[in-house]
Amino acid sequence: HLGMCTLIVTIFTQNVRYTDDVGGNSSGNIIEDDDDINDVASMAGVNLNEESARILATNSELVGTHIRSCKDEAFLHPGLLHRRILETAKKFGVTEVPMEAVTFISHAAQSRLRTVVEKVSTIAQHRLDSCKDECYEQSADVRSQLRFFEQLERMEKQRKDEQEREILLKAAKSRSRQEDPEQARLKQKAKEMQQQELAQVRQREANLTALAAIGPRKKRKVDSPGTTPSGTEVSGSTASSPASSSSPSASSRQYARQRITRVNLRDLIFYMEQERETAHSLLLYRALLK
Repeated sequence: HLGMCTLIVTIFTQNVRYTDDVGGNSSGNIIEDDDDINDVASMAGVNLNEESARILATNSELVGTHIRSCKDEAFLHPGLLHRRILETAKKFGVTEVPMEAVTFISHAAQSRLRTVVEKVSTIAQHRLDSCKDECYEQSADVRSQLRFFEQLERMEKQRKDEQEREILLKAAKSRSRQEDPEQARLKQKAKEMQQQELAQVRQREANLTALAAIGPRKKRKVDSPGTTPSGTEVSGSTASSPASSSSPSASSRQYARQRITRVNLRDLIFYMEQERETAHSLLLYRALLK
């Protein structure tokens, strides 16, 4: 009831102020309106000053009581960084460097390194992304043409090998008594070819036998937070069913691998060329010489 009365008094006050602004009432009317407000508040048994103080004091005793501080951890090793800063400061006549300055420089180095890594990673992603413009049409595919020519060369080489093989087999099957040196050479070459083919067949059979003895190749399971040491995925206290564990598409969608962006020296050089601080630095020239 107190809240409802307070709301009524507030609405009444706003209406009175609005009529005063619009109508330009005299001071006598303002006094009468104030008396009306006091009469309404007294009839409802509400003290506006006490209500305002009570609302402002709500939960004020909890403000500032729960204070939790986090430990300030340095990104770089404080001892080594302090020693390096002292070595540089002594050249300028500074003998003491407070640890607050060392921590501040460590945080600055961390922020700078984070910015560099983010920008270089963005450059590498732009380099890897293939942007296709619909306004342009492909006029030639050199890769497909080269692949076609390579296929023609393989077919031509295979045809020549088959012809040579047929000639050698015919020479090996001939039983003429008077053999010329060329015929003997062809027979010897045919014999070597047959031995080579037999060795290849034996090697292929040995490989197949070894693969059969090893067994089928096991697929590498994706590491997931719901995987037990034995390799069985669990959900809560119940293990997953074989149907759910045998579906690779569902598991790949659920536990997708994180995309890895590889950054090379060209990306770093491009970044250094675009930055004003490193565009003419000695570090950029050293990177270009590598």
